[in-house]
Amino acid sequence: MNDIRRTILWVIFGFSLVMLWDQWQVYNGRKPTFFPSAVQSTATAPQPAGAASTPDGVPKAINSVANSAGIASATGQNVLQNNAPAVAHERVVVHTDVFKLTFDTEGGSLVQVELLKHADMADKARPFVLLDDSKDRVYLAQTGLIPAAGGSALPTHKSVMTLMPGERTLAEGSQTLELRFESAEVGGVKLVKTYTLTRGSYAVAVKHEVINLGATALSPQLYLQLVRDGNKPVGESSFYSTFTGPAIYTEAKKYQKVEFADIEKGKVDIEKTATNGYVAMVQHYFASAWLLADGMQRDLFMRKVDTNLYSVGMIAPLESIAPGARKTVEAKLFAGPQEEKLLESLTPGLELVKDYGWLTILAKPLYWLLDTLHSLISNWGWSIVALVLLLKVAFYWLNAKAYASMAKMKAVNPRIMEMRERLKDNPQQMQQEMMRIYREEKVNPMGGCFPIMIQIPVFIALYWVLLASVEMRNTPWIGWIQDLSSPDPWYILPVVMALTTLLQTSLNPAPPDPMQAKMMWFMPLAFSVMFFFFPAGLVLYWITNNILSIAQQWVINVRMGVPPKFHLPKF
Repeated sequence: MNDIRRTILWVIFGFSLVMLWDQWQVYNGRKPTFFPSAVQSTATAPQPAGAASTPDGVPKAINSVANSAGIASATGQNVLQNNAPAVAHERVVVHTDVFKLTFDTEGGSLVQVELLKHADMADKARPFVLLDDSKDRVYLAQTGLIPAAGGSALPTHKSVMTLMPGERTLAEGSQTLELRFESAEVGGVKLVKTYTLTRGSYAVAVKHEVINLGATALSPQLYLQLVRDGNKPVGESSFYSTFTGPAIYTEAKKYQKVEFADIEKGKVDIEKTATNGYVAMVQHYFASAWLLADGMQRDLFMRKVDTNLYSVGMIAPLESIAPGARKTVEAKLFAGPQEEKLLESLTPGLELVKDYGWLTILAKPLYWLLDTLHSLISNWGWSIVALVLLLKVAFYWLNAKAYASMAKMKAVNPRIMEMRERLKDNPQQMQQEMMRIYREEKVNPMGGCFPIMIQIPVFIALYWVLLASVEMRNTPWIGWIQDLSSPDPWYILPVVMALTTLLQTSLNPAPPDPMQAKMMWFMPLAFSVMFFFFPAGLVLYWITNNILSIAQQWVINVRMGVPPKFHLPKF
């Protein structure tokens, strides 16, 4: 049994070293060696994003439809090219209670989104900018038309449009605000885009009216795409990683996310066609997504547009439009925080952009419980404490068995140590004698391991809940902790965590093997160093768990007549 225990300890130690190495790689700007899927990596070295677009600003190869009107196939040629002379365009700023939006009359595209209820991490006096088009960043929402094979060029996101007169600020007492963009006639077609902004909503309704002004019937295709540079979001931690990149969702293949590096290498394996789902750009805490009504046929794509610039989108073939007739297509553009209830209300599967990884089945009920506690307590920090307390109550009997086994081990430890010293030159007899002592004392050396191992997935899931929840962002707890999503500015919580971890280790029975004993002290120290760079909310959760574990272990030791004694490491 001692060999099994030693093996498990070495496995845990080895896994810890692997995790530390991966995090060190990320910290130094390199891709993780062992867990590359857990981290966003840029396909190329970061560049000024404004220089990343093509000379005419047109993305490349958005679909598999090719024709002679400047639309290229999926081989990488430029598409959606409009060879007409450049026409002056302007930018228009619109305000609602949750948005400050900037539209460009070139294509009627959304080129900047400021979230008024979410502060910037670097300058909390400024709102957080999600979409942007500046010298440092490119992140845009675009739509337009492409013709069927052999057709003439149609209005695209490069076509300069006219913004109709109207309000630019959501008035007090009004629930909606509309912006209407109209294109000139291109290829016998006029495109009208109407954006409807709703009070309190991060979802923008976008109506596309395709008007056939020509003499023949047309069957155009509507495309909706998000274009983004591959740079990591500003302010992201270098010591832990979250996914940044494009994703799609369909009922057939569910949620599929792709690294920018995989797009760069042409390794994109996604569902190509569907009649449901969405396309999205995802980053820590926030996302944008294009949504179409279920039942509408669409082709899905992810492409490299240019150096360090990528797109994700969908193309919807429209039914034939007779001369003088029009076709209307309703879509929605979401650009906002990853709040689960909000995402679930918009379309099935959109809540998956808040990525809990392979432990989603455990993480979602944990988030629900955390959110329920917050509705009662109204403080996210204390809600974390309450959630850990409830989990400790739920696992009380499992922990009690583990700590009882540890207490028995601690009681027989003096006999084990004396026996090991006496038989150190006879390993075989030492092993036999150790097993005899365990049988006589009815001690299971593994009794303290299995109950704790069963709980590990739950606490890992809670880790991802706290790391992924935008509710922690810029949210205070008490005193000096004014942001649960950022590291403790005074390092008080990490120090307390290190102390409680060492205290908990000192309460455990010392392993008879000196190497195991040293390892049992090294591991908590190593993890404590990592947590100096982790969000305060995560550290608070671990401290709470440690304190409750120490208290339960202390009580069980006293009940079993094993006085709590602290042992120090011997190096």
